[in-house]
Amino acid sequence: MKPAVLRFAFLALFFLLVLHTSQAQEHSSDAHISGTLLDSSGAGVGRVQITARLDGDAKAPAFKTVSSDDGAYALSLPASRYHVSFVRESFVVRVIALDLAVGERRKLDLSLDLERLSASVVVTAQTEPTSADQTTAPVTVITKEQIDERQAVTLPDALLFAPGIAIGRTGPEGGTASVFLNGGNSNFVKVLVDGVPINPPGGAVDFSDLSLDNIDKVEIVRGAESAIYGTDAVSGVIQLFTHRGETRIPEFSVYAEGGDFSSGRGGAQLSGLLGAFDYSAAASYFQTDGQGPNDDFLNRTLSGNFGYRISETNQLRLTLRNNDSDAGIPGQTLFEPPSLYQKYFQHIFSANARWEFAAGKHWHHEISGGDSYTHQSNDNPLQSFYATDPNAFCPQTNPTAVPTAEFCDFTGYSRFAYNRANVDAQTSYVLANFAVTAGYQYEVENAFLTSIDVPHARRNNQAGYLDFRYRPQRRVSLNFGGRAEDNANFGTRVVPRVGAAVTLHYGKGLWGDTLYRVFYGEGIKEPRFDQTYGDNFGDFGNPSLRPEASKTWTSGIEQKLLNDRIRLSAEYFYSRFYDIVSFEYCTADAPPSTGNSCNVDVPGTVPGQSFGYYFNTDLALARGVNLSGEAKLTHWLKLAGNYTYDDTLVVSAPNAFDPTETAGNRLLRRPPNSGSLTLNGGFHRLNFLLDGYFSGVRTDSDFLGLGYTRNPGYARFDMTTSCRLGHGVALYGRAENLLNKQYQDALGYPALGRDVRVGVRYTFSGRN
Repeated sequence: MKPAVLRFAFLALFFLLVLHTSQAQEHSSDAHISGTLLDSSGAGVGRVQITARLDGDAKAPAFKTVSSDDGAYALSLPASRYHVSFVRESFVVRVIALDLAVGERRKLDLSLDLERLSASVVVTAQTEPTSADQTTAPVTVITKEQIDERQAVTLPDALLFAPGIAIGRTGPEGGTASVFLNGGNSNFVKVLVDGVPINPPGGAVDFSDLSLDNIDKVEIVRGAESAIYGTDAVSGVIQLFTHRGETRIPEFSVYAEGGDFSSGRGGAQLSGLLGAFDYSAAASYFQTDGQGPNDDFLNRTLSGNFGYRISETNQLRLTLRNNDSDAGIPGQTLFEPPSLYQKYFQHIFSANARWEFAAGKHWHHEISGGDSYTHQSNDNPLQSFYATDPNAFCPQTNPTAVPTAEFCDFTGYSRFAYNRANVDAQTSYVLANFAVTAGYQYEVENAFLTSIDVPHARRNNQAGYLDFRYRPQRRVSLNFGGRAEDNANFGTRVVPRVGAAVTLHYGKGLWGDTLYRVFYGEGIKEPRFDQTYGDNFGDFGNPSLRPEASKTWTSGIEQKLLNDRIRLSAEYFYSRFYDIVSFEYCTADAPPSTGNSCNVDVPGTVPGQSFGYYFNTDLALARGVNLSGEAKLTHWLKLAGNYTYDDTLVVSAPNAFDPTETAGNRLLRRPPNSGSLTLNGGFHRLNFLLDGYFSGVRTDSDFLGLGYTRNPGYARFDMTTSCRLGHGVALYGRAENLLNKQYQDALGYPALGRDVRVGVRYTFSGRN
């Protein structure tokens, strides 16, 4: 027995040894990749999904792993050619092509950048992209998915359903669209397109032709941000982000739609990756006859975003956007007959070139140059104004006539052309829990206006700024900084900002994360060019005007519930606006050296001369609450809503031209109560969305002397739906103002009635 047992034991041991050797030889033929994934601060990035797929064989099984908390990862796989992807929410997806030989050990360390287009990353609220839970200022992000589900065509269509926003439109399509943020004036909102300001200097943006074609994200920052963005960011900032190509097999889409009011719209978009080069380009066209005489509107959009990655830490990017529109302006047709000939043209162009690079592990640098151009014209060939003789004829309307008035000006013909060009250089030193950014900006502003007494007005401005970010512990994020703005008109002003974001509770299940924010900022706005230069009507500009300014406080809390299926937020805001510019008519009753009826010395005036002049006189405030929430009711049905209480007050307005602008009134066109509710469902290939928006009674004026001072409240409902037919084809439709509600965003200007449109879209989905 013993020899037999020994033989059996020897054979078993030999078999195990051969099996182990064959397995070792088999594994030794595998290739191995490993490395560490770091963010911009040099800290490890955990929970990154690493997936390796055989090149050219989409059906082959993938090899997967997940990085550890310190960013380390390792993956073994048979020798071959692979595409290895690194994916985590909030970070830019990286795809690397690797040829792995038998037994090769490859070390691959990568730096992962925050994805600027991600809904969980905020770019506008600080000088560097930041995770949303570390942002100290209140921010609302409108994503590409939300834009598509709502089928929003223009920016106001999307902004209407964001908290803290009120919109005033002088008519339907093509009427001037103004945006009021947290109770501030429409020219207190700075608007950026890929980092380029498009505000006319000291003025408000007309949002009427800002389409959302090729836009992937919109950020709305509520609160004064002049410490980062300088003049115009008095009550907040709105920034649009252009789509970026992400797929090596290009993505292409084309659409066409039509509907009520003889409306037609079409467009196309192409994007992708070509080696280290990414590209995205789009074009669109929209035309409608409108709902009455001279109510037509035509809008064209061109957009592009092009980038080149020189290395892991060295990138170039160029973005371009052009909006061009023509609109008929019938006027306040609820109070007077429509104007049959007045036309309004607007052209907004913006371009930005940016170079981002790193010098070492912690130093990040950015140099950018931006240029924006706004051209507006308002023409009415049958309207003219005469200073002394109402029967006079102006040469502009009748070239053969001889002017019989002392002063003859064609007010039916006006041109406004603005240009802003800037260079911005900033450097950041970034650690895991601390970062500081220092920057310098130089800007040239130009204006060519038919209304002022100089053919070309110009300002050269410069500024320096500092921004500090500190996380003393995981729960707490602190942010503070300031800017010194040197303006050619008002000199030097220093504006600060400070804020904190504190996670009061981390949790899952019924009671999730609780985040508290508090923020303080100051804002400034430079005067318009027509306020600092004299005009062609005998009025004088005031070169000594101070900047209009604000001090804003916000405090809010965000709460997640039921495993993040419910998200709620509440925010209180308080803003005080001062040194607001007003206009007053004066009469010189003495030589210039001794003053006049306005108690101001204006060189060039003579006794008895009447003239207009600008002053820093007005005070106002806005305070209120923004509430918002969203709930995932089922896996296919979502509910979202918001409510804004905006209590505004004119504190002082000694030069008010209209009774509604006197002290004690609410600020014009800002409803105290407004809100929206959205039900969104997606089931298989079908998606539907039902929107409801309401606005309470608001203070307004007809500005015609008719005595109307209140704009009634209203409720409006919209519905959209889409169905994916397969092979990239989808049908869609939307009905705006579904119940055909008659209302006015601005007194006298009727809003568009029920507007139903249907369309078809073809999409070739790109992939890596």
